[in-house]
Amino acid sequence: MSSSAAPPSSVPLLLAIESSCDETAAAVIARDLTVRSTVVASQDELHERFGGVVPEIASRAHLERLLPVLDEAVQRAGIRLNQLSAIAVATEPGLVGSLLVGLTAAKTLAAVLDIPLIAINHIEAHLYACRMTAGEDVFPAAGMVVSGGHTSLFDCPEPTGYQLVGSTIDDAAGEAFDKVARILGLSYPGGPSIQRAAEGGDPAAFGFPRTFLQEDRLRFSFSGLKTAVLYAVQGIPGSHREVPPLTPQRVADVAASFEQAVVDVLMGKCRQLLRQYNRRTLLVGGGVAANRRLREALDQLATETGTRVILAPPSLCTDNAAMAGIAWEQYDRGQFAPLDTDVTPGLVRLESLRGR
Repeated sequence: MSSSAAPPSSVPLLLAIESSCDETAAAVIARDLTVRSTVVASQDELHERFGGVVPEIASRAHLERLLPVLDEAVQRAGIRLNQLSAIAVATEPGLVGSLLVGLTAAKTLAAVLDIPLIAINHIEAHLYACRMTAGEDVFPAAGMVVSGGHTSLFDCPEPTGYQLVGSTIDDAAGEAFDKVARILGLSYPGGPSIQRAAEGGDPAAFGFPRTFLQEDRLRFSFSGLKTAVLYAVQGIPGSHREVPPLTPQRVADVAASFEQAVVDVLMGKCRQLLRQYNRRTLLVGGGVAANRRLREALDQLATETGTRVILAPPSLCTDNAAMAGIAWEQYDRGQFAPLDTDVTPGLVRLESLRGR
């Protein structure tokens, strides 16, 4: 990465780093939220045989990939490091080792370049990607982030400081997709493989459970659904009832029925969220938001209720650094992080996220 003398940029720029889980990503984002470059190095091939992300493998891969990814992002943007106004980095939530790799690099760059460090929340950034997609102010709004690690509902009165108002009590939706894919012998990651298999299936073939769907509380649970799929495929332990062979058509029917159950629950809770918080705009982000059936259901919700539904494009649904445009909101408020900032690993809990 070049840091030799260069004329200052006429437009303020920041470099964003994302390493919260298993994607090593960097992006250069202008003050007007134009993404000058975005680079993502996936680790899917490293975790595929385990059927999920292995934290130690993820952090080691970040160490190997982060500098080349940063260099490529800067080169693609056609800039030099001394043209940057700030460094943004995801510090929560996520895997502790993965987060630390990104934060260490961000601190080093901020110190060497003598520019502000901005610590962002990975989940808030997923929702702010919808603001970037819209190209205009979208707040106040309700929000849903649905991914491999999170299934969470938010009230978003302003561009920052979203309030977590609902979450899963066990598996995240994306985690359930991965586990069901493994049960069905499909490839990792589970989201795309389940979607492909479901295309030829009957979504009403199996009456899988929709936990909490009829309850007013904003909670999710997908462990029971995952178990129901396991029993449909392998039979109930101790039962002498013969289980039909897992033919390609049966795989398709199970996949379609599982996918429909997840979508029904997500949509039901979105409707409750909008009603309880009296919001007319819904922001949806996270990897599972790339699912075709879910996006179709959200389009139907918008048509039926007049709700403005804003989804990030698929490229901004999976983990990336371009969604870190939210850092400019913090920049304008002078919300900079000290160089002794630490990471906050783990999952999102049902409490207010850190105020901005």
